[in-house]
Amino acid sequence: MSEVPLPQQQAEDTIETKEPTHAVSREQMEGVHHRAGELLKEVEKLPDGDLISEMLITTLKLLRDENNRADLKLLNTSLKELRYALKVFGPYKDVRKISIFGSARTAVDHQDYQAALTFGKKIADLGWMVITGAGGGIMAAGHGGAGAAPSFGLAIRLPFEQRTNEFIEGDPKLINFKYFFTRKLMFVRSSHAIALFPGGFGTMDEGFEVLTLIQTGKAAPLPLVFVDHPGSGFWDGWKNYVENHLLASRLIGPDDLHLYKITQDIDEAVREVTHFYRTYHSIRYARETCILRMQRRPSETQMDEIRRRFGHLCMKGRIECVDALPIERDEPAIAHLPRLTFAFNKRDQGGLRLLLNYLNDNV
Repeated sequence: MSEVPLPQQQAEDTIETKEPTHAVSREQMEGVHHRAGELLKEVEKLPDGDLISEMLITTLKLLRDENNRADLKLLNTSLKELRYALKVFGPYKDVRKISIFGSARTAVDHQDYQAALTFGKKIADLGWMVITGAGGGIMAAGHGGAGAAPSFGLAIRLPFEQRTNEFIEGDPKLINFKYFFTRKLMFVRSSHAIALFPGGFGTMDEGFEVLTLIQTGKAAPLPLVFVDHPGSGFWDGWKNYVENHLLASRLIGPDDLHLYKITQDIDEAVREVTHFYRTYHSIRYARETCILRMQRRPSETQMDEIRRRFGHLCMKGRIECVDALPIERDEPAIAHLPRLTFAFNKRDQGGLRLLLNYLNDNV
């Protein structure tokens, strides 16, 4: 029996014929592979059909892998959750969004609730959309401040403590997840900024995860701001732990401290988020080349300063200011933006953040 044809599939991971497992007979597998091959030929003719074909191939491999039904249910539910979430976010892909995290237990009359309420309103008034976990406490405050129209809710089904707040209940932008990992992926993938207000394990988890993704280059740079009310020592305690244990033990580097900001001033928190995109627009990689898209082009004097201060980020060559590259032809809407390109070492994400700070402050 021949394999399902797919030009791009890897030789070491094909849908080769094996003795079927479970109750699937060899004859049944042959029939499935034959019909799948015809389907894939048609799918590949469609836009992005190559990727859809690869997903179909991966799914068909499950027929001959030895997975139990619980594993198949996990994969099935995960794919459905992600597909639906992408569909909901799709119409708003060009609008900047911020995820707000914090405790579901924070009372309405608490200063942190009021701070999150004010923050949500101010950031929404500037044209941003707000994403929260759709629960009570800080999450409700973020939605209450922003209002329903610019709000997304990413709810998780829990046996306790999680009720959808009144501001997002029934909204078509409310998405319910079974799994934390699919929900967490959509939080990070969909956000252009993160704001954390005081919270418990979940808030700490989200904060450290985003820091880890940015520090390792697995997420694009974004503003991460920790906010509490005046007189609170909540984030100061967190800061002391990071600096006196992680930094002091050389488990992180000094520049990593620039990946986040702690403040008790709501206006400063809003500025930290919006100022990040004053000049910087977005980032893309082409193999070892880092491409920073900007709203404005640096002057020659500024380029000299950039090369002097940030040349150590390059593995080779130097930082150049160029127009759109051929590899970016799939993004025609931003083809007019100037770029900085350089062979980034990808280790010094704190240094990259300092470069972005320079661009936003000076260009």
